[in-house]
Order: sequence, then structure tokens, then C-alpha cells
Amino acid sequence: MSEFVVLKNIYVNFSDRSILHDISLSLNSNCIITLIGPNGAGKSTLIRVILGLIKPTSGTVIRSSYLSIGYVPQKLHLNSLLPITVERFLQLSRHKKTTNILKILERVKAESFRYLSLKKLSGGEMQRVLLARALLNNPNLLVLDEPVQGVDVMGQLDLYNLIHCIRNELNCTILIVSHDLNFVMARTDHVICLNKHICCSGSPKTVFKNLEFISIFGLERIQEIAIYQHHHDHIHQY
Repeated sequence: MSEFVVLKNIYVNFSDRSILHDISLSLNSNCIITLIGPNGAGKSTLIRVILGLIKPTSGTVIRSSYLSIGYVPQKLHLNSLLPITVERFLQLSRHKKTTNILKILERVKAESFRYLSLKKLSGGEMQRVLLARALLNNPNLLVLDEPVQGVDVMGQLDLYNLIHCIRNELNCTILIVSHDLNFVMARTDHVICLNKHICCSGSPKTVFKNLEFISIFGLERIQEIAIYQHHHDHIHQY
């Protein structure tokens, strides 16, 4: 299993305030990795380090020479008065010449939005368009920062299913920042729990038993998810 990104002993300080402390991790090929943690844990900062958007105060970042990244930000602020269609928005990407935009829209089930104005899209529809833009780069690492934020429940389920299908189709690594522990339990290969340092990491079942993880998210909430997962498993057995 190859490694796309390796972080070694990463520290990030802003104005003498510690944001990330002694972070070491590897992003391996062809897996779904979910980054979880409380508000203020440094999740977005860690994503920016991985993307190369900020330089750590100390530590080493090693990126594979064949790394290609697609990124869906937590929010995209657009001028509401800008009369731009979905197709034109995707054409602004520097990768548009090598990729068929219609095929990408079909992959994320957004071909019907092609000629619509961006400002008319719902939250879930906009996330599909942002996902399409990220896929224009034909990435082997797809980074999604809270991809279902501001999306209704049904839209969240559709997006999670779509993300899972993209992983299977492209055989890419997907790094997701998420607060959705049900998704973490059901669809993630590897979990990283962050609270300025890495509290624990591993398979969902391993992490859900970790005492520091339990102290962050609460035993009652975790037990509810475990009960749901147990019932879900029995449904599939019959």
C-alpha cells in the first residue's frame, strides 16, 4: 500500500498559541479516512497543512511525486449577484481542457444542473457541483471538509452514497472531515480523532473503544450508535 502524504512531528502555532501538537500520520492509497474531533481541535488547520496551504511551524511533510489532489472546501463564498452557470463555473478550472465536464457532472449525478445559475442551487446540489470541480483534476487524493454541512438529511445520505461510489470507481483515497459518527462507523476504513494532537486512530471499532474518544463525544452518544450498528448488521444477515 503506497503512501500519498506523510506527516512527521508536525507543530503549528499561531501568535504563540498551539494549534497542532506533534502530529504524525500517513495517508495511504485506496481508502476512506475520516478526521473527527471537537470544535477547535485543529481539523481545518491539519487539512490546510496536508494541502500545502500553510507551512507548519515545525515538522516534515512528504508528498508523493504522483500525488493529485481534489479539494471540496467547507464553504465557498460566491458573489450572489454573479450570473454564472454551473458549466461556466467548472470551465473556470485550470483542468477543464483535459476533462469532459458533462461526464464529470454525470458522475456526481448533476448533469441536470449544467445550465442552471449557481445561486439557484440548493445546499446539496451545490456540494455536488463542488465535488465535480474537485474531480476535474482526476485526483488520487480527494479531500472533503465537512461535505454535508448545510445539506438536509436526504441530501446527506445521497452525498455519502455518492462519495462511496466515487471511491470504488476511481480507487482513490478520500479524506473527510466529519462530525457524523454514524457515517464514521458505517463507511470509513480508518478514523483519526484529533484534539490538537492525535488522540487515537485506527478502525472505527477500535477508535470507538478508546477512552479519550469516549470522553470527547460522550458515552451515551457512542452507545446509541453501537446499538444502531448492531441492529443494522442483523438486518443484512437475514
